[in-house]
Amino acid sequence: MDNVKEYLNQWSSSYKEDLLTNIMPFWMQFGWDRKHGGVYTCVNRDGSLMDTTKSVWFQGRFAFVCSFAYNTIEKNPEWLEAAKSTLDFIEKYCIDTDGHMFFEVTDNGEPIRKRRYVFSESFAAIAMAEYAQATGDKTYAEKALKIFKQIKHLTETPGLLPSKYCDSVKMQGHSLTMILINTASRIRQVISDPILDEQIEWSINQIRKYFIHPEFKALLETVGPNGEFINTNMGRTINPGHCIETAWFILEEAKYRNWDKELVDLGLTILDWSWEWGWDKEYGGIINFRDCLNLPPQDYSQDMKFWWPQTEAIIAALYAYEATGEPKYIEMHKQISDYTYAHFPDKEYGEWYGYLRRDGSVAQPAKGNLFKGPFHIPRMMIKSYDLCKEIISK
Repeated sequence: MDNVKEYLNQWSSSYKEDLLTNIMPFWMQFGWDRKHGGVYTCVNRDGSLMDTTKSVWFQGRFAFVCSFAYNTIEKNPEWLEAAKSTLDFIEKYCIDTDGHMFFEVTDNGEPIRKRRYVFSESFAAIAMAEYAQATGDKTYAEKALKIFKQIKHLTETPGLLPSKYCDSVKMQGHSLTMILINTASRIRQVISDPILDEQIEWSINQIRKYFIHPEFKALLETVGPNGEFINTNMGRTINPGHCIETAWFILEEAKYRNWDKELVDLGLTILDWSWEWGWDKEYGGIINFRDCLNLPPQDYSQDMKFWWPQTEAIIAALYAYEATGEPKYIEMHKQISDYTYAHFPDKEYGEWYGYLRRDGSVAQPAKGNLFKGPFHIPRMMIKSYDLCKEIISK
């Protein structure tokens, strides 16, 4: 690429404009519940509400995005109001008496469902932290740390959370290990506690020691208690989008440590391997699932293109370029951006489609559900805007 600075300038402007004129207005109009507080995510292509059920992890995600946009893009008081409204909804309705958060509630906060996971907690925590940074209200930083310690209590105390499998099945998953890197790092920006650095170090060591499998050039989603390869459908699964997200979490931590070489190398290795597994050489885009032995993946959506792996690849490519200056990562950014922006944005109604078939055609046009909403897309735009500016300034 001849002029990287001009390229990054164009993208930084595009991210900001798209966020301000498309993504945030869509969710402020159709998602934010001004009556009860919180956010709806089950909206059709045109923003019309399909289901008033509220995804609890998206309450935290929306409050985080509103605060993150306020801190990074523009001091829009309405975003801060929406964040506060959603945090109030979380505190009032989304935490059960045992301290474990719900997964789904009604529009007015009646509980519907709990799950064994603590992802609702992790996103509530980063929302509290980002809101504390936006307002200077340290009580929210303290709340974020309290939620983080509750996550640790729930996950590390036997019997508090039901097991996913029978006791005879011994395995560990990548999801919680990786998400707690980001959770701890976001909280660390507003409050200090040794538990945060300890968690980041522990998670990275777990990934390096157990989940990285050089024999497959892959980061596996599920391994045995000591990192053993489990030769089952689940044990062979590679989730390229998840791995690429982990790569940029690690590169972000490397940057925090003045570009620690070991962490840079780890993040780049995960990115390079996962790109090789994930990039669809025939149609483009990051594919959902692969099998490390190249057997047919079990998941029915295995060859689809979901919105979020593409956004994570955009962020990761920019971090990799910032870390190395290697032209291949700018080319990676261009490759994933060209595909993503050619297929996902809805030019008629705004926002993005979430679910494409392998060939890039739209599988279903809704803009949200309990799993898609205002998080990965706006986070990518905010984060990538910031990264472009930082790279240009150097």
